[in-house]
Amino acid sequence: MDSFSTQKNNFSLRSGIHFLMVGGFATALHYLLTAILSVGFKLPLVEASAIGFSFSAIVNYFLNARFTFKSKKMHRETFPRFFVVAGVGLLINSLVLLLLSSIGWSPIFSQTLSTCCVIAWNYSINSIWTFKKTQS
Repeated sequence: MDSFSTQKNNFSLRSGIHFLMVGGFATALHYLLTAILSVGFKLPLVEASAIGFSFSAIVNYFLNARFTFKSKKMHRETFPRFFVVAGVGLLINSLVLLLLSSIGWSPIFSQTLSTCCVIAWNYSINSIWTFKKTQS
């Protein structure tokens, strides 16, 4: 029996809604920290955004592990996987934006479609790989 067949994924309406809520919170946190660091502390925008993104990504991980997927796995296993998924998501975002902008689609529509692709990727792969549940 292969290892995939002995695993239970986390696809559900509840986890999908929680995933979107956690992602929305993490995005808002990213933007808030970027604003505070760039306006309040006068950091350059790119540096402020990178710090805000990094902090919000860590918060995003812990909220998804606990709230969305209710993971019982060790963080040393799931933490690196989460960030591999996020890194591939960033690559997907960039490639979809590059493709759509190269064929003349509007930036807002291109980014919206790209974001939808990344959300689908992140939720799917985090459900079946990062936070998979072993069957009892």
